[in-house]
Amino acid sequence: MVTSEYERRIAARFATFDQDGNGYIDREDFSKAAKALLAEFGTRARSDRGQALYGGAEAFWQGMAGIADRDGDQRITREEFVNGAVKRLRDNPDRFAEIARPFLHAALAVAGGGDGGGTVGVEEAARVLEALGVPGESAGEAAATLDADGDGRIGEEEVVSAFARYFTLPG
Repeated sequence: MVTSEYERRIAARFATFDQDGNGYIDREDFSKAAKALLAEFGTRARSDRGQALYGGAEAFWQGMAGIADRDGDQRITREEFVNGAVKRLRDNPDRFAEIARPFLHAALAVAGGGDGGGTVGVEEAARVLEALGVPGESAGEAAATLDADGDGRIGEEEVVSAFARYFTLPG
């Protein structure tokens, strides 16, 4: 049962991961996210960047399952997600960032066309967010806020940090 405002906000973020809307998060949701990113940027799944993205998605799934899949059924329910985030991540958002880092690193490489670890433009960051299901205007606004120094580029550390804050902190 979701009770606090913090828990309600975390529960609302569950939908971001539930790519197919079936009420739980599973490995397939992470695969669908990777596939959507590859399609958005015209990257082949069998390319080095495509394989890195799928590998990052699998690592992200494994990390999430390890934190939140309390009954071991390889599916994370909304309640498991909320409990996993609230009890295990709120006090340590860096842990969540490290779970997400391989996927985010590879997503930046796909979006930027490079080898990862570099930067992407605000427009590319917005396209990533849209491919993951964030509505266009919101994706653009979110990407723009990541460009703290206003140079039009967003680096991995900004993305990883913002991602962790979004999923683990109230607001």
